[in-house]
Amino acid sequence: MRTQSRRRPPRAPLALAAAGTLLAPLLSGCWVGAGGAGSGGDAINVLMVNNPQMVELQKLTRAHFTEETGIKVNFTVLPENDVRDKISQDFANQAGQYDVATLSNYEIPIYARNGWLREMNGYVAKDPSYDEQDVLKPMRQSLTADDGKLYGQPFYGESSFLMYRKDVFEKKRLTMPAHPTWQQVADLAAKADGAEPGMKGICLRGLPGWGEVMAPLTTVVNTFGGTWFDQDWKARLDSPAFEKATKFYVDLVREHGESGAAQSGFAECLNNMTQGKVAMWYDATSAAGSLEGADSPVKGKVGYAPAPVEKTESSGWLYTWAWGIQKASRNPDDAWKFVSWASGKGYEELVGDEVGWSNVPAGKRASTYANPDYRKEAAAFQEMTKEAIEKARPNDPGVQPRPAPGIQFVGIPEFTDLGTKVSQEISAAIAGRQSVESALKKAQALAEKISEEYEGR
Repeated sequence: MRTQSRRRPPRAPLALAAAGTLLAPLLSGCWVGAGGAGSGGDAINVLMVNNPQMVELQKLTRAHFTEETGIKVNFTVLPENDVRDKISQDFANQAGQYDVATLSNYEIPIYARNGWLREMNGYVAKDPSYDEQDVLKPMRQSLTADDGKLYGQPFYGESSFLMYRKDVFEKKRLTMPAHPTWQQVADLAAKADGAEPGMKGICLRGLPGWGEVMAPLTTVVNTFGGTWFDQDWKARLDSPAFEKATKFYVDLVREHGESGAAQSGFAECLNNMTQGKVAMWYDATSAAGSLEGADSPVKGKVGYAPAPVEKTESSGWLYTWAWGIQKASRNPDDAWKFVSWASGKGYEELVGDEVGWSNVPAGKRASTYANPDYRKEAAAFQEMTKEAIEKARPNDPGVQPRPAPGIQFVGIPEFTDLGTKVSQEISAAIAGRQSVESALKKAQALAEKISEEYEGR
């Protein structure tokens, strides 16, 4: 692995993702247990994203965690963009409305630096059954702050890879390379387009959001040789490599992608793949559990390949939805008990027994990949998922040195705002409302404002 010199970004205060924007209304709220909506006493409030694994957790909590501990859990469940806004508001203000929230390996080091989270080393030390050393090293490292302390525990971990319909490829006499390039994927998408009535060649996120369209697109930028910022903090969104990668992505999804691509995020692409509307999908490895679930129409029909590359050996991202405990929580001890339960080995056993081993929130524990039940049920994707996580290079994801860590994001507080604004321009290009050149010209101007803040520090 090539070494590089990386300067730690200055400790700037977090720029709220919702700055200048009204919070989205509560789209989905669910309450578990009884006894009021406030935290404290024997109740905690949990704010989490509405991904399938979290929805399953919500269903299992009352009969298991609450029954065993007597701790009632009030859940608020929101789509990704909305939950990020709500979390940033509550944690930045230390309002204490929520004891626990789903945070990613992007937010946790920044939130910890700002003093918004409780460190977890003390809890881990007193809870040997949790077995912290069983958590995969890339996940532990990604949730550790500058002070060397843990501030999050992963609910599930993921990288990214390419999913494709094996039966459709066989019918069309198409072959997926063992290590595909993006150009090979584009050629396959063109050939698979229309393979079945209404089927498109590929699904790629186009929904605005730094954690939506910008996540897969930035991995494409990395492997095409581009970067958001060079090691001296100069913005490079107008570089030939960044433009080539973005144009490739936009052209691919416009020519052979799903209908309504500019409004499609993870959830929409999962539906498209499950319902047989697309032949391929590049996205999170965590999606495989849903595709291989017992009630999935495409169970057993999906093949998996590493994240496509161009100039790098690998290009998969590293991500975890993890639990963070707000510093202002009025009930941190009970909050830890929930975190320990929801991220522990016992919870994985529970999901495996009651829901199915392909649905286990994996990607975080070594013991999961040694479990014969999981290995059998998740045989189609478990090894490739583990390999993708272990090969992820958050400090060195491209062809040039970076000033901050991150594969599908730039690990600075300002990225929530910058990434969201840039994503809106990219989504507009996907929708055909402007050219890629126009989108990137605006994006470069936005990034240059960040450069001015960081250059010379």
